[in-house]
Amino acid sequence: MTPLMKTKSSTTMRGQSSTEKWIATAIAIIAIAASANLAIAQSPDPPHFKKDVYVELSKAPKKAVARRNPLAQDPDAVIAGGKLFEQHCAECHGDMADGGKKGPSLRASEVQQSTPGALFWLLTNGVVRRGMPVWSKLPEPQRWQLVSYIKSLTPAAQPSSNSDKGSHP
Repeated sequence: MTPLMKTKSSTTMRGQSSTEKWIATAIAIIAIAASANLAIAQSPDPPHFKKDVYVELSKAPKKAVARRNPLAQDPDAVIAGGKLFEQHCAECHGDMADGGKKGPSLRASEVQQSTPGALFWLLTNGVVRRGMPVWSKLPEPQRWQLVSYIKSLTPAAQPSSNSDKGSHP
């Protein structure tokens, strides 16, 4: 057999040419990637929105956590905060604050159980490395209106203890 003949008929032991094998491998990789994307799309929160995303709230200084919302008793603050939310926050956190492609749910217990001061601190300082902008340029009363709106949201339903059986941490 001449070298030229080997090149033309280079087949693997299983009868597939290297090109056929490469195409089969590429198709398998594409199928695996598509399956992973489908699984991510069907999950309630994308994988980067695990519970650790809410850890930033626990980093608020004690002085900030203790701050009270001066607009807490003002029903108009919730309405104004809702309008601000639509303008500045819904794009990332979703129209209903249930979470979106960029931002986590603001109805989560970690957010709803946070103090108004901790939320105000987070709005003011952002979490730039996670994509949360710094809103310190937004006037302080407007940031408190946003806090009023966030605290007015109905908390997300907690999964029942029966649904947790068989799940892994």
